[in-house]
Amino acid sequence: MTTSTSIDTDYEVVIGLEVHAQLLTKSKMFCSCSTGYANEAPNTHVCPICMGMPGVLPVINMEAVKYTIMTALALHCSIPPYSKFDRKNYPYPDLMKGYQISQYDIPLSQNGYLTIDLHGQTHRIGITRVHLEEDTARLTHHDGYSLIDINRSGTPLMEIVSEPDMRSPEEARLYMQKLREILVYLGVSSGRMEEGSLRCDANISVRPRGQSTLGVKTEIKNMNSFRSVERALEYESQRQVAVLRSGGTIHQETRGWVETKGITVGQRSKEHAHDYRYFPEPDLPPLIISREWVEEIRAQLPELPDARRLRYKAEYGLSEQDANVMTEDKALGDYFEQVMAASHVSDRKARAKKVVSWLSEVVRLLKDKGLSIQESPLSPAALANLLDLLDKERMTGTQAKEVLEEAFTTGEMPEKIVTRRGIKPPISDLDTLERITEEVIASNPKVADDYRGGKTNALQFLVGQVMKRTRGQAKADIVQTLLRKKLDETQPS
Repeated sequence: MTTSTSIDTDYEVVIGLEVHAQLLTKSKMFCSCSTGYANEAPNTHVCPICMGMPGVLPVINMEAVKYTIMTALALHCSIPPYSKFDRKNYPYPDLMKGYQISQYDIPLSQNGYLTIDLHGQTHRIGITRVHLEEDTARLTHHDGYSLIDINRSGTPLMEIVSEPDMRSPEEARLYMQKLREILVYLGVSSGRMEEGSLRCDANISVRPRGQSTLGVKTEIKNMNSFRSVERALEYESQRQVAVLRSGGTIHQETRGWVETKGITVGQRSKEHAHDYRYFPEPDLPPLIISREWVEEIRAQLPELPDARRLRYKAEYGLSEQDANVMTEDKALGDYFEQVMAASHVSDRKARAKKVVSWLSEVVRLLKDKGLSIQESPLSPAALANLLDLLDKERMTGTQAKEVLEEAFTTGEMPEKIVTRRGIKPPISDLDTLERITEEVIASNPKVADDYRGGKTNALQFLVGQVMKRTRGQAKADIVQTLLRKKLDETQPS
């Protein structure tokens, strides 16, 4: 996708993101209602507190506070010794009380950063703050009326606000992807944008290149994928440049992204902070955050994506690309680790490269069945067992793929499948293989001539014929070498 910096060299795009992540706590932010309302009937996970009844008193969910501090520490934020909750007032129909309990001037953290790699260069993006609030109810719109589901209301919602440090839609997408990785590794959020558990509002403005003051910004909502974030920002940057070039004025407003049309549309004029009439939440005590608790949380942080990438390259000798693949999806990386733990081999780096290669086969089988890696019927120990059999030359690569598919389907260990099916070890007698390759060439003179004439794909047909005659017991790489040698030695028919 073309980035906005290449669209018009006279203007610079400035982007900041406000990311909301639902936290994986068992109960809501200020009451004991369960957050496990997915696929449940509307308005069944509710109580007087999350329904906004008069006279009720909220109670702080300290697990949500801990998750927010964990995230802030992972993003290199500073944690103040004192924080508080505030009332943010606005009259939306999905806000049960007419106000939201959020944080304003003294959030749980501030002044952090996140780094991304863009075209071989490291970019550092500032984090203004990570704070905690409650989610709103959910509206569903129908023909002429709307319905409200209060199940979501009161779910702990963490907001991560970036500095306006991004200069292209691509950079914004990479920031979102990196942030999601961190949240999933921490175990504080599922990070599923398609389900609404991770949501993004983007602030974007354009200014003449070289100008230091910011232009008038618009806020974009309703983006439910990384691709949507990039496409919406791409469209909006072009729209704003076109307005300025035509002599028009950019108005500060909230715009919605329309995925089906690929455009942003105006929704409402943008409110300023004073419109929310913030004031300290009178029903909640201030939060005193001890240094001892912060350091205890810091010590409990798991290995994060960047650290795992570096370790995979150093410990297992993985390439940059393979290390990225094994860390972008935490569950896939965890599976890789379990296969390595079940592998008792001296050459760990050679085994790691084989695991990565064969995991691509496992992922293919999972996609065919619509399963995630966590749902894989093939255990990590089974994949390690398959690779052990290959190392011992108990079967060929072709046979191993067949065994893998059966083990995936049945859950049986590969070693048992090999024994039950009576699979013989690969043919190692070169004289026998040479004789078979000569017979295959003699039986397929036109294909042999095609190969000699430059049609390299013809070789694969001949390899397949040899494998067929040997019932898959020949090694494909040895067969290819022998075929090339014989074809070069013999004259065309």
